[in-house]
Amino acid sequence: MVPVGMDLTEASWTDVADLETSLALVPVGSTEQHGPHAPLGTDAMTAEAVAHAGADAYGGQVAVAPTLPVGISEEHRQFPGTMWVSEDTFRRYVREAATSLAPHGFDRLVFVNGHGGNSAALREVAGTITRHEDAYAVPFTWFDAVDLEKHANVRMGHAGPAETALLRAARPETLKEDRMEEAQSGASDGWGEWSQRVNLAFDTAEFTENGVVGDPTETDTADGEALLAAAADALAALLETIAERDPSRPPRKDT
Repeated sequence: MVPVGMDLTEASWTDVADLETSLALVPVGSTEQHGPHAPLGTDAMTAEAVAHAGADAYGGQVAVAPTLPVGISEEHRQFPGTMWVSEDTFRRYVREAATSLAPHGFDRLVFVNGHGGNSAALREVAGTITRHEDAYAVPFTWFDAVDLEKHANVRMGHAGPAETALLRAARPETLKEDRMEEAQSGASDGWGEWSQRVNLAFDTAEFTENGVVGDPTETDTADGEALLAAAADALAALLETIAERDPSRPPRKDT
């Protein structure tokens, strides 16, 4: 029996050949600081967890590609361990990696994103793929797709209540519980340094002592489970829409 969500990392090529779907999820994250309590791979781990949960919630066959773990994260460069690539490199790599699935029949692609810094570039990549490749692509950022206040009564932050909650549900072994008080005490209340609706800060270290924005102790495992379920449901609904959508481009307009 072919599983509904097939992890391409663990599958053989003969397993993949048995899939009867054009849908593929491509998790995209980052490797960047997430305070003293959460792993550098938080965004990759949460993206991967949402991708697999969404595939399960969808119920139909879908391929789940390996997670792309390094993103656009130079804003965290002062914190050791953070990795990043330029926007040009990111766009090129993501586009080529994703469209390599198309010759195998996976030509309806969803980027499941866990890092806000990737969002604009992923939208651009998806548009380029759709306009110029033999594939259709859309970006899905889990924390934009979920009503965080409804399910956990929090704002997004960074390494704060929402991300910490999702890790509690998906990868609790990666959290350093003995550092939660340290994370809380060094956190800032909001993202950036603002004047006239302009963010004056370019690097995270300008406005947060330890890289945390928001209080990671505000949420618990139940909140994380609610967020993961909501993100999975939203992704499943998106897959249903994409499976039925006509991805062809409109013809040139004539007067």
